[in-house]
Amino acid sequence: MTYPTAPAGYRPAPALLQGKVVLVTGAGDGIGRAAALAYAAHGATVILLGRTESKLEQVYDAIEAAGGPKPALVTLDLASATEDSVIHLANALAEEFPHLDGLLHNASVLGERRPIESASYAGWQEVMQVNVNAQFLLTRHLLPLLQAAPAASIIFTSSGVGRTGKAYWGAYAVSKFATEGFMQVLASELENTSRVRVNSLNPGATNTAMRRTAYPAERPTDNPAPEDIMATYLFLMGDDSVGVTGRAFNAR
Repeated sequence: MTYPTAPAGYRPAPALLQGKVVLVTGAGDGIGRAAALAYAAHGATVILLGRTESKLEQVYDAIEAAGGPKPALVTLDLASATEDSVIHLANALAEEFPHLDGLLHNASVLGERRPIESASYAGWQEVMQVNVNAQFLLTRHLLPLLQAAPAASIIFTSSGVGRTGKAYWGAYAVSKFATEGFMQVLASELENTSRVRVNSLNPGATNTAMRRTAYPAERPTDNPAPEDIMATYLFLMGDDSVGVTGRAFNAR
C-alpha cells in the first residue's frame, strides 16, 4: 500500500499557523521538539506538554529566542495520567484559550522488544497507557476546544509496525495498530459533523532516542534528523490540509 506525504515540493507559507494554538505531546525531545519549534516558527502559539520540565523549558526558551509566539508549558507524565488530571488540564486550557487549532499526539514509549511469550504484563500496560489510553483521554477531553476552532487538526503518530506487524515489536506494534484504528473511527465520526480533521502520520526511520534504542546496531546518522522531516507535519497541521481526513500519511 502507498501512503501519501505532503504534496511534492511542499513549502509552507511562513505564516501558515499564524494565530493558531497547537498542543504537542512529548514536546521536550526528538520529533516532538522539532514539531513544536517548526509550528512556532510558522506562527503558532505552542502548548508544550511532556513529563520532564527541564526539557520543556529548553524548548520554551528556544522558541522565545527565535522570536516565536510565547508558548505555554504543561508538565504531565502520560504514564500516570488519570482522567481527573486530563479534565483539569482541559479546563485550565479553556480558561486560557478560546479554542485549540491543533493536537499532535507525538508522545509514546517503545516498551519491551521481546517475544509475546516472554513479555511482561507490566510492560504491556505501560505501553498501552501512554500510547493508547492517554491519547484517548486527551482527545476525549480536548475535543470541545478543537471543535470551537474554525478548522482544527488532530495528528496521531503511527509507525510502520502499526501497519504491518513484525515479530518482537510486541505492545508497541499493537499500540500503533490501535492508534490507526482510533484515527479511522474518530475521523469517521467527525467527518460530516465537525470542522476537525483527523489523520495519522508515520515519521519513518528518524535519528531519535527511541530509534537508537530500537536499532542499536544502526548508524544513527544514516537517518534524517527530526527537523528534516517536518514538511508533512506542517502540511497536516495547517489549513493547506483542510478537507483531508481519515488518511494514513508517511512523513516522507
